[in-house]
Order: sequence, then C-alpha cells, then structure tokens
Amino acid sequence: MTTPTVDKTMNQSRHWSLLEDARPARVLLVPLACIVAGAVFGGLTNAINGAIGPEHFRVNLRWQDVQQIWRATVAQGVFAGLIYGVLFSVVFTAVVGLVSRARCAFAFVWSHLMAVFFAILCCWAASGVIGIGLAALSPEFFRHTFPGVPEGFGPLTRYAWVGGSTFGALFGALLAAVLAPILFAIRWRRLHGGSLLVPEKPRPKSASQDV
Repeated sequence: MTTPTVDKTMNQSRHWSLLEDARPARVLLVPLACIVAGAVFGGLTNAINGAIGPEHFRVNLRWQDVQQIWRATVAQGVFAGLIYGVLFSVVFTAVVGLVSRARCAFAFVWSHLMAVFFAILCCWAASGVIGIGLAALSPEFFRHTFPGVPEGFGPLTRYAWVGGSTFGALFGALLAAVLAPILFAIRWRRLHGGSLLVPEKPRPKSASQDV
C-alpha cells in the first residue's frame, strides 16, 4: 500500500506534462484565445439566428432600413463577441497567470476555454427551446409581453427562438465570467496536490544526502 506522500508525488509527476517553464509572454496567448472565441461564438450564433428570425433583429435593433439583414446580424454578433472576449480575457488571464505562475501549458487553458464555449452554447440553445415553448403555450401572453412579435404561428416561434436564445447566451456569458476563473483555479488545485500555486518540482537527492 502506497503512502499519501508517495501518492501525492505520483499525482504531481503524472501532470508535469501540463507544465512548462515560466514564460510570461506565453500568457498573452490566453487573451487572444478569449477574444477569438468570443468573436466566433457571436458570429456563429447570430448567423443561425439571423437566418431563422431576421424580424427579431429588425424590430429590436430598429433595422427597418437595413437591406442585407443577415450580414448585419453576423457583423453585430462578431462585434458583441469581441467586446465580451476582451472583458472576459482581463479577468481570466489574470487568474491563469497568478494561479499557475505563468507555467500552465496553453493546451490546458484551451481545453478549459472550449468547455466554457460549449457551456454557453448549451445555454443559448436551451433558452431558445424555452422561448419556443412559452410562445407555443400562450401566444397571447408572448405578444403582450414582448414588443414587435409577428402574427402567425411560424413567425411567432422563430421570433421566440431568437429572443430566447439571445437571452440564454447573455446569461451564460455572465455566468461564465464569474465561474470560469473559479473553476480553473479549482481544477489546477486538484491537479497539483491541493495548492492553488504550482508546486516546486521535486529535486533528485544528491549523493551526500543519501549518506
């Protein structure tokens, strides 16, 4: 039976592949990844929503005079994603740099960001389904609660999808801004023996210490 000290040493050695020498310049990849991920998410979700329910954007953004509404929605999504990516990157990069002492491999950070990306995407999709459900349950309630809802069941559900999914994306993004740095620190702590900071790498004993 192995002792707790041996287990801790084995656990740390198993994850040394995630660590690299401290290079603060490498941390600059983290905000870049956050900004790119935000732009991709905003452009992707708005491309889908703009194809499904362009009327939602025309009404709520007052784009009555916009001719190419789909391209405008994609551009708006990319722009909003860039702004969120910049704001998110400030907090998340600071946590990554401080917690890991700039020794965390970028692959480790990237896997965490992808988990955040798909979590927000799930919030986006789930809220869109909830929006359709509310509209189908009571079209009159939906039309009296939200402005500019079009007539007809088909246009109504498409409008509800866009409104619901947009709210879900905003909610997921705000939640991620709070939880993502905390979860990163907890994950790092679990991988490195209960310390929020990088443990000192064990040094081999010298011949004089063995005597």
